Amino acid sequence: MTAADEKRATPEQRRALFRVVRGTPDDHELAALTVAVAAMASAGSDEPAPPAEPDLWSHPAAQLRASLHAGPGAWRASGLPR
Repeated sequence: MTAADEKRATPEQRRALFRVVRGTPDDHELAALTVAVAAMASAGSDEPAPPAEPDLWSHPAAQLRASLHAGPGAWRASGLPR
């Protein structure tokens, strides 16, 4: 959809999950397509999601200040989570 088409689109057209670009499908064909897309979207994968990396910036220990040590790279290390 081009920018000009988006300006002319109705709110229902902007919310649509998919749109017909070519042809004139009847109601039964659109219903079958909707069911197929919904089934694919709701089907989960068989393998579990990989565990998330721990977020060290929001870790409670990050709220405690550690002493700063002078030396090479100290300015960089002062902003890193511990």
